Formats: sequence, structure tokens, C-alpha cells
Amino acid sequence: MPLKKYLITGLLVWLPLAITVWVMLWLVGLLDSIFGGVLSGLEALVPGASSAAFDRLRSIRGLGVILVFLTLLMTGALVSNVAGRWWVRQLDRLFANIPIFKSIYTSVRKVSNTLFSADGNAFRKAMLIQYPRAGSWTIAFQTGTPSGEVAAHLGLEFVSVYVPTTPNPTSGFFLMLPRSEVVELGMSVDEALTYVISMGAVAPGAISPRSPAK
Repeated sequence: MPLKKYLITGLLVWLPLAITVWVMLWLVGLLDSIFGGVLSGLEALVPGASSAAFDRLRSIRGLGVILVFLTLLMTGALVSNVAGRWWVRQLDRLFANIPIFKSIYTSVRKVSNTLFSADGNAFRKAMLIQYPRAGSWTIAFQTGTPSGEVAAHLGLEFVSVYVPTTPNPTSGFFLMLPRSEVVELGMSVDEALTYVISMGAVAPGAISPRSPAK
């Protein structure tokens, strides 16, 4: 029926925009909530603080996003010089000596440095692997190579990969596979993520197959 066809076509046009707007509104609300928590802490710490002033700041929607953006920008500018990096090292030493806290902080810092550093290898390659069984293929992303005791036990040349779930790629599985069993793809990471999120509905352009990663 033409009516059903038109409805589906209209849905396909508006759905990406609606989801994008929803995600952005959720992010703004999250940052505003964090900013509100910071204001509550400041209000409790500053004696004689005006509650009305803090309430007015809380009522400005989106102010938390702006302040978080400015804070990140200023922090990045400060730690780009020698003095700023010295302060970061001092904070690292301080947090590394706090029981329990140090385990979480150290782990998160190592992961963030690996994922977001310009010279890191995480999520730089899209790969094709057999998972969860032989003959069943899925998309994965290389996160590095095993090292230390793990590499010593494996003995052969392996790669570390992250297998995202569909349609939510923020959860998934971490695997270590022989390099000979991994097929490196020519598509970009963005194209591979789009392919995963769309459950294969949005495929990248056709390319010639490549040999297993070397």
C-alpha cells in the first residue's frame, strides 16, 4: 500500500535525526546533573553562600555543558606545557598511593591513554574474525597485542581484539586470537562501526578481499 510505504519512508528520514537529538539532550542533561552536583558541593563547603545564586546557576540549562567544555579546553592547554605536565605527574603519584582508589584510577588512566592517545593502536583497524564459533564471522577491532605474562603463556603471535555487540557497540567481548586467524579489513573504523550498529543493513563500499593480518 502507498500509505504504508510513505509512512516507512518518512520514518527512515526522521528516525536518525530523532535519535541524534535524543542522545544530545541526554548528554546535556547528564552534564547539567554533574554540574548541579558540583554546585551542591560548593554550596556545602562555602560558608554563608547565597542559595539563591546557586539556584539561578542550576536553572540555566546547558550551562554545565559549556563549563565542562571550557574546563577541558583550559586543562588541555595547561598540561600541554612542561609545568602543566609536572602537576599531572604529581597528581598521578598522589592518587597512586590511595588504597582501593589507586586500582580504579590507574586502570582507567591506562585505558584512556591507550584509546585516545595519538600514537595508540586501539580501534585503528577493523578486522574480520570467526566468533562465537568456527564458520560464524563478525566484525572486531584491534586494541593491541598481548604482552607480559600473557604473551609468554600464549607463545605464538596473537592480537587483542574487541568484539562489539549490536546495536550497542559500547558493550562487547575482549579476545586474544592468533594473528593468522584474523582478516584485516580495508574499511575504516567508522564504516565498520556503522556496519555493526546497523546490523549489516548499511554496508561500506565493495573492496577487494585482503589476506590475514601480518
